[in-house]
Amino acid sequence: MNTPDASAEHRHPRHTVVIASGGLDSTVLAYWLAARGSRLTLLSFDYGQRHRVEVNYARGIAELLGSRHEVIDLTSLGVLLTGSALTNETMPVPDGHYTDTSMATTVVPNRNAVMLDIAVSVAIALRADAVAFGAHAGDHTIYPDCTPTFVDRFSRSVAAANDGLLPEGFEVLAPFVSMSKTDIVRIGTALAVPFARTWTCYRGQDTHCGTCGSCVERREAFRDNDINDPTVYQSA
Repeated sequence: MNTPDASAEHRHPRHTVVIASGGLDSTVLAYWLAARGSRLTLLSFDYGQRHRVEVNYARGIAELLGSRHEVIDLTSLGVLLTGSALTNETMPVPDGHYTDTSMATTVVPNRNAVMLDIAVSVAIALRADAVAFGAHAGDHTIYPDCTPTFVDRFSRSVAAANDGLLPEGFEVLAPFVSMSKTDIVRIGTALAVPFARTWTCYRGQDTHCGTCGSCVERREAFRDNDINDPTVYQSA
């Protein structure tokens, strides 16, 4: 089983601004940080994504954790990002695995960098000493802003752009970046994460479709752990 790297396991930020999509990864991340005694501010983004129902799930998780939750309105930006199936409802959401080339249509250009830049600004204003997001190894093939290289270079950019402004010991945390979704589900189970209160599906309907890349990966993560999946899917 993969685990967050040793240095990450020993980090205990006092206050973390978490990019909280309402999905499985960011929810496990929030519980992981809370278990380490970090105060949390959950930051969600409405960029006009077709699955914006996820924001409501993030709000529910914040309530369960007793954490502050803020929603950043980026819908005017989302209108311009017409090349992604997540922001352009005339484009079909592909079925399959993240490794399939068809999943490239779900890329929202620079999405994590934009969200993290805003999170850093919020963290500085709140005097929080960390920002965190739930990138994991399964994202690497399709999403360039979910890789260890991105995390390293973004961290250096933050340090340069905010020289003299960052709280002491400030960190950009992505503790799951070298882990699989299967590993994350295993960690979440140990933390009693309420998986049924999380949203994964890219189609954003009343229930998870069960066939889009995000749903497929979610289903496989529970199956590979031999853990009951509480998610209701349209497709068996």
